[in-house]
Amino acid sequence: MKFPSVRELSGVNVTASLDLDPAFALHRGGKLEVRSTIPVRNADDLSLAYTPGVARVCTAIADTPSLAHDYTWVSNVVAVVSDGTAVLGLGDIGPAAAMPVMEGKALLFKEFGGVDSVPICLDCTDVDALVETVVRLAPSFGGINLEDISAPRCFEVEDRLRDLLDIPVFHDDQHGTAIVALAALSNAARLTGRSLGDLRAVVAGAGASGVAVTRILLEAGIGDIAVSDSKGMIYAGRSGLNPYKEALARDTNRAGFTGSTEQALAGADVFIGLSGSTVSESSIASMAPGSIVFALSNPTPEIDPAVALRHAAVVATGRSDYPNQINNVLAFPGVFRGALDVRASSITENMKVAAARALADVVGDALAADYIIPSPFDPRVAPAVTAAVAAQAREDGVARR
Repeated sequence: MKFPSVRELSGVNVTASLDLDPAFALHRGGKLEVRSTIPVRNADDLSLAYTPGVARVCTAIADTPSLAHDYTWVSNVVAVVSDGTAVLGLGDIGPAAAMPVMEGKALLFKEFGGVDSVPICLDCTDVDALVETVVRLAPSFGGINLEDISAPRCFEVEDRLRDLLDIPVFHDDQHGTAIVALAALSNAARLTGRSLGDLRAVVAGAGASGVAVTRILLEAGIGDIAVSDSKGMIYAGRSGLNPYKEALARDTNRAGFTGSTEQALAGADVFIGLSGSTVSESSIASMAPGSIVFALSNPTPEIDPAVALRHAAVVATGRSDYPNQINNVLAFPGVFRGALDVRASSITENMKVAAARALADVVGDALAADYIIPSPFDPRVAPAVTAAVAAQAREDGVARR
């Protein structure tokens, strides 16, 4: 059923008409609320929850700031921060229009990881302003989840915040996608009788998710990997690269591809699409036997999954209506739950790889071409990721309990 747009409803009761659409009806009034954790039934309760009893707690925290983690909400609350410049597939729609997505993210944190979070949409896009604002907000939170900030600004924002703060900072568009992609690719390789080190991959897209997926696959030991952007393959010596693409050029593409994505796909084992572009059936057909295709752009994959399956052994998408959905919700709730549980000062690369391995292990012996990654609704997912992240934080020396 097609529902009318706001523009089509001019001259009528817009809100009443929009509520005919179940998506609008669900969002009316927002998706979140704040609830108290203790009752206030009488004057004694009030005197403990607020003045004068609260003053004793405040004084203790002033003397020993780490007590804030025990006697306030900080230890279990994440800020979900966006400037609205790269929202889903909608692009730069601004902070007000980004709020439904950030509310949704907060809802998923709670539902899948038991993590409370607060959506914060900032009306600024300057990197300095974003960083300064988040730093000033940080004492109220145990972690910062950056969301839907456009590349390449998102890389600098995250890097600077990681340097300035002693709490976990995690840009989910980068690292959530990367963790789930690594888990899925590890299982796809296992299914086809190979290891990551046996694979040559081509990544289409050098934005936030493309860079992060490439980085985590390098960390995990991928055999070779090359990345393309809208101008073709990224390689050492190509002019006009920003610093992040220059770094990719130094660390990837050992085969030295300089042409198009489709040229690089000839004989490749893996295609990972994160660009919103399209790829032809003939280029997928040119890949090596037993090829793996992750067409992850939403809402339209780079190639129709049914077409890709004519030539590939395994196909994954970013959509929920096809098997093997690469969905960030498989990662970020457990990653933050694990980091918060041990009061981690940061989220290390090893913690991300550990999360991916734990996620892949959930599939276990049930591995199949249409089941290389578990469902977000599998109750084993968040606990497995949580435990792996917490253990790795301790091993990496960033856990504080």
